[in-house]
Amino acid sequence: MKILASDLSIAETYKLMTGVVVPRPIAWISTLSPQGQVNLAPFSCYTFVSSEPPMVGVSIGDGTRGLKDTPGNIRRTGEFVVNIADDSMIQQVHGTSFDFPSDVSEAEQFALATVPSDQVACPRLRDVPVNLECRFSTVAKFGRGDTEFYVGEVVCFHIRDDLYQNGKVDTAKLRPICRIAGPNYATLGPIVTQSAPGHWGPPGAQ
Repeated sequence: MKILASDLSIAETYKLMTGVVVPRPIAWISTLSPQGQVNLAPFSCYTFVSSEPPMVGVSIGDGTRGLKDTPGNIRRTGEFVVNIADDSMIQQVHGTSFDFPSDVSEAEQFALATVPSDQVACPRLRDVPVNLECRFSTVAKFGRGDTEFYVGEVVCFHIRDDLYQNGKVDTAKLRPICRIAGPNYATLGPIVTQSAPGHWGPPGAQ
C-alpha cells in the first residue's frame, strides 16, 4: 500500500504516525497549576536531546480547550518533572490522560503520592522508579499543526536504589511502559543482547 502524505488530514496522519513510530516511551509530566495544585499528564512523543547538559524534549499539541495545562504551566513556572512509571501503573498513567478541568489535580484524583523535588518547586511522584527534575529551556514549533516541542534541562535525577549500579540503570528492573497506537500500551518484552560496537570487518574476520 502506498499513501501520499499530502492526501492525509492532520488526524489521519496522527493515527498513521502513532502506529508506525513505536514503541514510544512515556513522560508522565508533573507541573504546578496557578492554584498550586499538581497537574499530571502523560506524553509519548518524548526523547532525550542532549547529554551535556542533560536535556529531554516532549512534543505537545493543543487539547480540546486550546493550550493544554502542562505546556501552560511549563511556560509560566519554567519548571516540570518527568516521572517514569513502571508496568504496575498503566491504569493510572492512562487515567491521567483524560481532559480534567485545570483546577483539578490528577495526582489527587488517582491517589498518587507526591514528594518535594530538590531543585524545582514542582513536586514529583513518590512511587515511580525514576524522576527527572527539569528546568524549561526552549520551545520550538514544527509543521503547520498545533504541536510544539518543549525542551528542559535535567537538573536532578532520582533513581530507585536497586536500579542503579556502576553508573547505569538496569532497564529490566525498571520495567518501563510504552505507548503504541490508540489507547494501547506495551511492556519491555524480551531483551536481546548483542556484542558491543567495534571496528567493522568482514564476516568471520578476527
